[in-house]
Amino acid sequence: MSIKHVLVALSLAGAAQAQQPLTAIDWLNDPPENLPGTVLLEPPVTQNGGQPAVEVTPLDALSQPIGLVSSSVTGLPVDLWHGSDPERISELIARIPVKHNPAMQRLLFTLLLSEARAPGGASGEETLLLARLDRLMQLGAADPAQALVQLAGPTDTQARFERWFDATLLTGDEDRSCTALIAQPNLSKDYAAQIFCKARRGDWPSAALTLEAAHALELLPPEELDLLDRFLNPDIFEDAPYLPQPEDPDPLSFRLFEAIGERLPSAPLPRAFANADLRDVAGWKAQIEAAERLTRIGALTPNQLLGLYTERSPAASGAVWDRVAAVQQFETALETGNVEAISKTLPLVWKQMRSVGLEVPFADLFAERLYGVELQGADVEVLRWRILMLSDFYERAAMQAPDTAVETQFLAALAQGDPGRAVSPSPLADAVAQGFAWAAPVPSDIAALLDNGQLGEAILEAMQLFAHGARGNLVDMTAAIATFRRVGLEETARRAALNLLILNERG
Repeated sequence: MSIKHVLVALSLAGAAQAQQPLTAIDWLNDPPENLPGTVLLEPPVTQNGGQPAVEVTPLDALSQPIGLVSSSVTGLPVDLWHGSDPERISELIARIPVKHNPAMQRLLFTLLLSEARAPGGASGEETLLLARLDRLMQLGAADPAQALVQLAGPTDTQARFERWFDATLLTGDEDRSCTALIAQPNLSKDYAAQIFCKARRGDWPSAALTLEAAHALELLPPEELDLLDRFLNPDIFEDAPYLPQPEDPDPLSFRLFEAIGERLPSAPLPRAFANADLRDVAGWKAQIEAAERLTRIGALTPNQLLGLYTERSPAASGAVWDRVAAVQQFETALETGNVEAISKTLPLVWKQMRSVGLEVPFADLFAERLYGVELQGADVEVLRWRILMLSDFYERAAMQAPDTAVETQFLAALAQGDPGRAVSPSPLADAVAQGFAWAAPVPSDIAALLDNGQLGEAILEAMQLFAHGARGNLVDMTAAIATFRRVGLEETARRAALNLLILNERG
C-alpha cells in the first residue's frame, strides 16, 4: 500500500476539496493568471538616507509549519495552534472520541495532517508532533504517520525515530528506517531493533554478535531473546514447538513472529497492526477484514476496500464472504442499470454494511451512481435517499425528499442548514436544531479561545462537546454545533449531525 493511496482517503477538508488527493494543489499545474509580475517582487527603493526600522519577530513565530496537507487545501491557517499550550493540545488530540461519526473523523484527520506551526518554540513543536503521530497510529493511519515524521525529520530525536520505526514495520517499509539506524546506532537503545536491522541489511555476523552480547548481559527479556534466536537461526529451531503468543506485542515483535512463520492475528491488536494485513503476505480474507477495520475509522480510502471486495469470487459463505457477495451483486446490478435488480440488491448490501459500521464509506462509494435513479418500492426509495444523505450529495438529495414523514423532513431541512423550519422528531434532533439557530451562543470558554486566536484548540474543544452531546448531553450538542458554525465549519456541522441522526438508528 502506497502512501499516496492512503493520503487520497485522508483529504478531509471542506466540500470543495473533499475528493482531492492530499498532495493536490491545483494551481501548481494550472497557475492563475493574476499572480504578481517579477517586478513587484523587487525590494522597494528608499526615498531618503535614513536607516530603516528594524522589525523584531519572536523566533518561535518563525518555526517551520509541519503537515502533509497545505493550508490552502484544508482552509485552516498555519497559525492554527497559536497561543495554545502544547500540552493541552496534545491532551485533547489524544482523547477526543471520533469512532462513531465519520464527519468527526474527517475533521480530526484534517487537524492532524494540516500544515501548521506549533506554539511554544522547539519544545512545543516536538510535543505537538509526537501527539499527532501517536493519534494517527492509534487511528490506524500508519502511512500518514510515517509520511508526517519523515517530513519533520525522523532522525532528529529518538522519540521521532521510535515512531517512524514502528510505522515502517507495519507498512513494510522497514528497510528505510533500518538503514538510518545502522548509520546512527544512537537513534535507538533497543537491542532487538539493532539486531533486526542488521539482519535485514544482510549483516548477519554483526547481528549474531549483538544477540550473543544481549544473551550474556541479559539486555533483553527471555521471551524476546527466544524470538530473536529463531529469527537468526531458523534451521536450528525447525522442529521446535511454537512460541507462546504475546498478549501485547510491539510492531517489531509482530514482524519477528511473521518472519519465523508464526504470524500473529491482527484483529485482537491495536488498529495500526491492521496495516500489516494489507500486504500481499496476508490472505484475501485477512486483507478484507483489515481494510474494513481501517475504513471504518477513516484511515483507508473506501475505494481500496471496494477493490478488495471485488478482487475475486467469494471463497465460501458466511460473515465476510456474505459481504463480498452482496457488494459484488449490487455493483453488477448498478453496472447493468437494471432498476429491478438494484432495488432488490440494495437492501441486502445495506444490511451487510450496517453490520460492520460501513454505512458512510458505502454511501461515498455508490452515491453518485444512486443519485438520479428511481427505485421500485417506497421503502427502497427512502433507503436510497437516506444513503445519499450520508454522502457528498446530501444537499442535492435534500431537495427531493421521498415522503413527508417528520424524520425525513427534518433531515432535509438540516441538510440545507435550516433544521429549525421543520418539526424535530426527537430531543436530540431538537438540540441539533438549536445549534443552527442564528442566536445560538458559543460557550464562554470557547469564545475566549476564539477571541485570543486559538482556533485549533477551540475546534478540539467543540469536538469534545459533540462527543458528549452524542452520548446524551444535549446542551453540549447545541454548543458544539454553534461553535462549528461560528468558525466556518458549516459543512462539518451539517454532516456530523446527519451522520449522528441517521446512524443512531443502527442499534
